[in-house]
Amino acid sequence: MAPAYTPDSTWRNRETFVRGREEILAFLTRKWERELDYALRKSLWSFHGNRIAVRFQYECHDTEGQWWRSYGNELWEFDERGLMRRREASINDVAIPETDRRIHGPRTGDEYGVDIPLG
Repeated sequence: MAPAYTPDSTWRNRETFVRGREEILAFLTRKWERELDYALRKSLWSFHGNRIAVRFQYECHDTEGQWWRSYGNELWEFDERGLMRRREASINDVAIPETDRRIHGPRTGDEYGVDIPLG
């Protein structure tokens, strides 16, 4: 994944600020070590020039088995080579019972073109 980012790429993810490929990879490693069975859905919100806005939801569980649904928005900015140089993510987490899960693995064909539910 590191080659997708500029060497000095800057990120804000919730309250965490990281800079550069090495910090980004370390951050993602920690994130995926605690967010188990992670399943993600994203929707393009807008784009203009070298900037994209997306909204997303993902579900995962922690090591104690508590399931979470995370809602968020991301702003991405790319350099002239198409590498991400800036990412800002605002994310809210909601504890859910496993029975309330609605994201199960990769997106299926019948989900294409269907908007992500708000609640």
